[in-house]
Amino acid sequence: MATYDSRWSALKHYRDRTLKRLFNTSSFLGNVLIALLITYFLRFDDATPEMTYVLFLLVLSVGLWLTEAIPPFAVGIFVIAYLVLTLGSDYFLPEPMPVDRYVSTWTSNVIWLLLGGFFLADAMKHVKLDRTLFRFTVKRFGTQPKRFLFGLMMMTALASMVMSNTATTAMMITSILPLVNKLGKSSKVTKALLIGVPAAASVGGLGTIIGSTPNAIAVGALDAVGVQITFLTWMVFGIPLALILVWAFWKYIGKSLKDMAPLDLSFLDDEPEFIVARSEKRIVLFTLALTVLLWSTESVHGIPLAGTSAVPIVILSLTRIISSEEVRALPWDTLMLVAGGLALGRALVDVGLADAFIDGLKSMNLSLWLLAAIFGYLTLIMSNIMSNTAAASILIPISLGLEGIYQIAVPLIIAFAASCALFLPISTPPNAIAYSTKLLEQKDFRTSGIFFRHCLQHQTSGTKRL
Repeated sequence: MATYDSRWSALKHYRDRTLKRLFNTSSFLGNVLIALLITYFLRFDDATPEMTYVLFLLVLSVGLWLTEAIPPFAVGIFVIAYLVLTLGSDYFLPEPMPVDRYVSTWTSNVIWLLLGGFFLADAMKHVKLDRTLFRFTVKRFGTQPKRFLFGLMMMTALASMVMSNTATTAMMITSILPLVNKLGKSSKVTKALLIGVPAAASVGGLGTIIGSTPNAIAVGALDAVGVQITFLTWMVFGIPLALILVWAFWKYIGKSLKDMAPLDLSFLDDEPEFIVARSEKRIVLFTLALTVLLWSTESVHGIPLAGTSAVPIVILSLTRIISSEEVRALPWDTLMLVAGGLALGRALVDVGLADAFIDGLKSMNLSLWLLAAIFGYLTLIMSNIMSNTAAASILIPISLGLEGIYQIAVPLIIAFAASCALFLPISTPPNAIAYSTKLLEQKDFRTSGIFFRHCLQHQTSGTKRL
């Protein structure tokens, strides 16, 4: 019987893997076929071969990101390889285009900026920042549920400005798990905390360039057309916007917690002590402060963001706070996805497809502020069903074809909208982390999804006054 069971298990494993491979292969080939058909029927007037090749790549990338026939990071690698093959070869074009700018996205300021942020995030987890922030929140804001929720959301938002929103959410959810498990699924406090924390992490990421990957994509795309946004400039408008949105959402979901009894946090006394060397904490805090200071004073010292991003990489590696094993565990797949998205965006602009799309929209006689609203809502829809990084990679380069202030405003609106897609558990990794606790239902996320949709409506309508 044991032999039979082992053979059956092996056969089932082989069959499952084989079926998965067949499904992924057929999905990939199906996307290729659909992209060929759309490219054939969606022809622009006077379209050049370069435009046709890139249009096919755009449609195929959207399909692959939606269906995940191959992992999202693999699509990023595929984009760069495709552009080098088609645009840089005389086999496809009589006069090949220079393709170094597509390969060089791997060394762009955006990539190094994100990498520096990854090192800082890992170091803060290493020194148990989650427990420090949680205990600080309890000490500063008390145990009254509404005030406690406010403190936790604000701490989450501030942390997500220098860490990825995924890492921040995982850190904060871990810290409150003993509390929400004790309160149970039916508690209003449980729902408020598990909805408020991922929303604060996603929206708090608006505060800095490294807080959200779409922010970095917007900055990289604008830099390619000669519009430079410094780290400090982004913080000037990003941090107030993020904090106001988090505060407004706290007011919205905190109504149900009014006049509730204080929370019982006695479990904190029973938690085991995690000993972290004080010197390591000081090194991490010093590195964080120095890096953010250098990022925000680029206009003073003149060192580009890519250069100052080496500060956390060097210091944290030199002091052995980040080990080689932890470096291997960093989210390198995110960098691959971003590099591919940047390359796709540059290609859309270089071959004239971005201008062609905008000209097509303008032929519909739509006002510019309405186009801004369309881009914002389209980003919101796409980001709810696919990676917000992928959605931003597709839409931001197209929006660069707009005129005047809208060429700057709309890419920023797209970046903001990508961080406000919170309608489904799969919309963002923070939502998925909260949903994985099994203390929420899918319908619970509609609260944040609908709220931030209305916020986006007010945001895009404000572009009319720019």
